[in-house]
Amino acid sequence: MINVQLLRDPAFVAQLGRAAELKRLDFDANQLSEAFAERRRIVGLVDQTRARQKSLSNRFREADAETRSALRDQLGQISEESKGLAAQLSEAEEKLQNLALRAPSIPDPTAPVGVNDEDNEVIRHWGEPRKMSPDMADHVELARRLGLVEFDRAQKFAGSRSIALTGNGALVVRAVLAMAMDQLVIRNFRPVMPPVLVREEAMIGTGYFPLGVEDAYKADREDRYLVGTSEVSLVSLHRDELLALSDLPIRYAGVSSCFRREAGSHGRDTRGLYRVHQFDKVEQVSIIEADDELSRREQLALLENSETVLKALELPYRVAIACTGEMGQGQRLKYEVETWMPSRAAYSETHSCSSFGDFQSRRSNIKYRTADGGTAFAYTLNNTAVAAPRILIPLLEHHQQPDGAVRIPAALRPYLNGLETLSAKTPSSELVLAHIPA
Repeated sequence: MINVQLLRDPAFVAQLGRAAELKRLDFDANQLSEAFAERRRIVGLVDQTRARQKSLSNRFREADAETRSALRDQLGQISEESKGLAAQLSEAEEKLQNLALRAPSIPDPTAPVGVNDEDNEVIRHWGEPRKMSPDMADHVELARRLGLVEFDRAQKFAGSRSIALTGNGALVVRAVLAMAMDQLVIRNFRPVMPPVLVREEAMIGTGYFPLGVEDAYKADREDRYLVGTSEVSLVSLHRDELLALSDLPIRYAGVSSCFRREAGSHGRDTRGLYRVHQFDKVEQVSIIEADDELSRREQLALLENSETVLKALELPYRVAIACTGEMGQGQRLKYEVETWMPSRAAYSETHSCSSFGDFQSRRSNIKYRTADGGTAFAYTLNNTAVAAPRILIPLLEHHQQPDGAVRIPAALRPYLNGLETLSAKTPSSELVLAHIPA
């Protein structure tokens, strides 16, 4: 949410309208400005009415009986006016609130202007992409051969875009998540396994509602929603709090299941593991002081953490600055990390590293005490550390061997009992021995 007091400035209203255009959002900044002006007008009338009521009340207390009779009638009229104005004010505030919740944050000036991912600015590559050869299998075929994923059996009772990780598939994903979590913990991120079923205010507070409501699953009897990312829960941990300056920065590493309807992707990526309704993710969230330079440094640190995970998995990737048309409502600057997927013959998104300024903290009412004794809304940032099962696409395809086995990257082997190669003959018991106390 924005600071609505800024709507007094026509230049800011124009800037807000331009931000909506750049982000391809259906939002009318002038309509918001008009709603703000209407609320101010009604507030002025309310104040005038209260002043009249107070003046008449003072006169009433000091008046004689005859004068009081006339004043009583006037006070009755003012009371009715006050009730009417209170109803108008409530309606105006609701309209202003609803419009303000749809207002975008203004993109960072360094964000490239563009419409879609073709306009993103690629800033670096790492690793050598492996091209798909005729004798190579895609991740779906590899997963089936190695007994890692049940596609058809899961979908017969759970529907499309559903999978069941089985056998070594479940163990490899557990290993990847554990490795990513450990990478964050050694960097002083606090591990959290947060709730994934939350109330509406958490979704609104983090900016996923109202615009993204069609992508969320709702538990109707509970009037709660399943999160699409643990970012919702991690930010909401400090909802309605006034933090001490010494509390900052707060850095969380959240691991959770995530749920998305994928409402806007009908017919796209229906085969395989790229786009499923339920997945698991290790997420980074930072809550910091309201400082733009500090935010830039923190965002680059979150980005580096994700690159460290991909390098450990020995997966080629590239980093791009997302153009304005690829940014969400609240994002000010976004980096996309895209991992090379041989079967797709393309770099495809696996990580999204975003800075929000005070967009989420205003909506969630997260403040901190400043050095001069005042208060300010904190800044928030987030980035994926790793998400599965999507990461299995490059992991299986890039590391497949001529005999159909899959090489396990060295960094992942300690989490899989030192296993170097995964084949159909690898019993799951071999992979878990390292986790069982002697």
